[in-house]
Amino acid sequence: MKKVIALLIACVLVFAMVSCGSTKKDDVKSEGVMTYDEYIAAALDSEVTIEAYVQAKQSWWDNKVTVYAQDKDGAYFLYELQCSEEDNAKLVPGTKIKVKGYKAEWSGEIEIMDGTFEIMEGNWIAEALDATALLASEDLIKHQNEFVSFKGMTVEASTDADGNAVPFLYNWDGSGQQGEDIYFKASVNGQTYTFVLEKYLTGAETDVYKAAQALAIGDVIDMEGFLYWYEGANPHITKITKVQ
Repeated sequence: MKKVIALLIACVLVFAMVSCGSTKKDDVKSEGVMTYDEYIAAALDSEVTIEAYVQAKQSWWDNKVTVYAQDKDGAYFLYELQCSEEDNAKLVPGTKIKVKGYKAEWSGEIEIMDGTFEIMEGNWIAEALDATALLASEDLIKHQNEFVSFKGMTVEASTDADGNAVPFLYNWDGSGQQGEDIYFKASVNGQTYTFVLEKYLTGAETDVYKAAQALAIGDVIDMEGFLYWYEGANPHITKITKVQ
């Protein structure tokens, strides 16, 4: 009887190992698809083909959608992919897609433009990389567009159009209003950084937008978002948690 039980346990373990291995197959690139390193090494304006997993997307309009995508080696910003409204509904977080387009750069942000895509088999959602310690490091850019977190950040004052100290601004210069992008500053280890809520990603109806509107100077917060780049790190924040 003990031998039978031992045999059953062994079979279960083998099955579990096979099942775990099957998730790794999702990372195998199709023929002609670049690895992340090959994509990074590719020349600007060259045609690229990648496979990655949808992590989030901006608002769909005019048969186009902008997607934050990632694989287990790096992340991609897919700017205005050609996309029908029907296909847009299928691009839920975790969906694997194959994308063909052109590698481009805009103010430091590396992205894929003029892209088309097809949906592939596979599903994966990235865990947030704690990038707090990387904020002051030259290695931060190596994680461009990845899903990241920042912890123990202190909200610092911004200056509005009237010269007042405020916890956030609508638009980068305070020229906006409710519903526009929200910009705010937060510090850690004596250094201050700028963060943004992109209205097409996290509009006024979202919990994170309301959390940003409730910020006060001196609040300590944890955040999650995507490490977008614009003349330096310009993270697109998707979650704010007040710590104290």
